[in-house]
Amino acid sequence: MGVSGWRLARAVARTGQLGVVSGTALDTLLIRGLQSGDPHGHLRRALAAFPVPELAEAVRDRYFVEGGIREGRRFAATPRLTVDEACPSRSLTVVANFCEVWLAKEGHDGPVGINYLEKVQLATLPAMFGAILAGVDHVLVGAGIPAQIPRIADGLARKEPVVARVDVEGDDQPYELRFDPASVLGGTDPGPLRRPRVLAIVSLPALAAYLNRDEETRPDGFVVEGHTAGGHSAPPRGPLRLDERGEPVYGPRDTPDFGKMAALGLPFWIAGGQAGPEQVRRARAAGAAGVQLGSVFALCEESGMDERLRRELVGRELAGELTVRNDPAASPTTFPFKVADLPGTLADPKTGAARARVCDLGYLRTPYRTDRGAIGYRCPAEPTAAYVRKGGTAEQTEGRQCLCNGLVAAVGLGQRRPRGAVEAPIVTIGQDLGFLRRVTPDGGPYTAETVVRWLSAGLEAETPAPA
Repeated sequence: MGVSGWRLARAVARTGQLGVVSGTALDTLLIRGLQSGDPHGHLRRALAAFPVPELAEAVRDRYFVEGGIREGRRFAATPRLTVDEACPSRSLTVVANFCEVWLAKEGHDGPVGINYLEKVQLATLPAMFGAILAGVDHVLVGAGIPAQIPRIADGLARKEPVVARVDVEGDDQPYELRFDPASVLGGTDPGPLRRPRVLAIVSLPALAAYLNRDEETRPDGFVVEGHTAGGHSAPPRGPLRLDERGEPVYGPRDTPDFGKMAALGLPFWIAGGQAGPEQVRRARAAGAAGVQLGSVFALCEESGMDERLRRELVGRELAGELTVRNDPAASPTTFPFKVADLPGTLADPKTGAARARVCDLGYLRTPYRTDRGAIGYRCPAEPTAAYVRKGGTAEQTEGRQCLCNGLVAAVGLGQRRPRGAVEAPIVTIGQDLGFLRRVTPDGGPYTAETVVRWLSAGLEAETPAPA
């Protein structure tokens, strides 16, 4: 959320590689940026480019605060998405995704993509439409089975009503979530829209083969992500076993066969511990189009991560003092999630224990069928009593962290709480940070362009790689 923001994606895209923005929580980042005064005017400039001026003006008038809100004042609440077609947060989601992609593409003709989580199903349709309105080149989707995304991309590019199947706990069949671009555009015609290429993020060839077997589910390519990559990762195949550090144990069945990937006939990129010219060469030799990189860019100057956190991560890693855990319990999604052990973050037991359980962003909420037949929403990171009242169990809440608030705090936009408290961050990064000793052996700052030059050293021109 916000680490791979428009500044970083634009810096990468300007080198000719594919710069990718994170598409999660962009509505919160937009309105909190506006409430912080939008000091350089970037957000207001993007709003001015939105094809429905009255909608953009409504967002600006509602949230922009000249000079920023006073210290200690709370940020305005982000309206939460629901399955209701009239949900007012849909238009804000469209606008926010448009602004992020528009800024990433401003001033150059390099390729820009956006990365979504299949788990955040309520946001997918309006978010993708906003990105397509801004001319996004690629859409990457992981953290689930992105079988619907190619079909949805087709419909949204044609400005047609689309349907997404949303899982509702307690129902035998998925709920059909509808979105009509006309509900946002009104009578405005933005002109022809271009369908982005869809890249499915998978961990193994089996899922890639499943998606590839039908034209409706077939993406334009794949990212094969290993379990050392930052953020969420797929759980190991088979029964879950934990090692002495409490991390999932991966075995030979979790190692992708790149020969099988190449046999599918679609381009693929390899992710997870791939930061280095040697890794790029090995990926190409294995039949891949290139590599996808996250952590090496997350620690560069254009990253949206709070500068203090970036500096501490680099310093601790170079001193041999950094631990990054693949925590099987931290994420409300139940996917393992990489957590960097840094003092003062939610990984610090004292800090985590001191945080009151609050769920006021709700991106990782799960729809469920209530006893009265309505659709409700619950999250195992919300207050335990509330989760149990909604049909969950106390055991399901153990160890769960509020990633929504923690990750927004990691980019410097944490919510202000009563009595001067500010949401503590949670920091995710890959488990293989060996590249730092080659990119910045003295721990000094480096840029995205520096990374691309280093990776390209001694290599022939490569296919643009997701970054």
